[in-house]
Amino acid sequence: MYALRRALYLEAALFSLVGAALALAPTVLLPHLFGQPAVLSGQTAWVRIAGVEAVGLAMVMTMVAHRVEELWWWAWGFAFTTLAATVVVMLTAAFGLAATESRRAWWLFAGVLVVMTSGLLYGLFVSSREQPLP
Repeated sequence: MYALRRALYLEAALFSLVGAALALAPTVLLPHLFGQPAVLSGQTAWVRIAGVEAVGLAMVMTMVAHRVEELWWWAWGFAFTTLAATVVVMLTAAFGLAATESRRAWWLFAGVLVVMTSGLLYGLFVSSREQPLP
């Protein structure tokens, strides 16, 4: 359970930091970090909503991590979410960017998501061996 708890806490910290940055300063973060074209002011609402959702997801991850002995299998939802995000980011980096947009930050983002997904899956594997599903 220790590996899963640590993975959940680490992922929650990363999601809350990135989510807060997206919610508070999308017009600064997107052009400078990801090389995205300037976002119109009315279109930043979607990015801000994604940031708020990431912070909310981090809060639920933290609650599950606090009671991981009883709720460890809930982390499958987080593993699915992180894996799906990894696929989306990898496909965007490989095929979804214009020639003028930077791929470097997208591949770095994909790498971080792969590490996060691997940590969750490893923690789930170890936890399933320690305590079978209810």
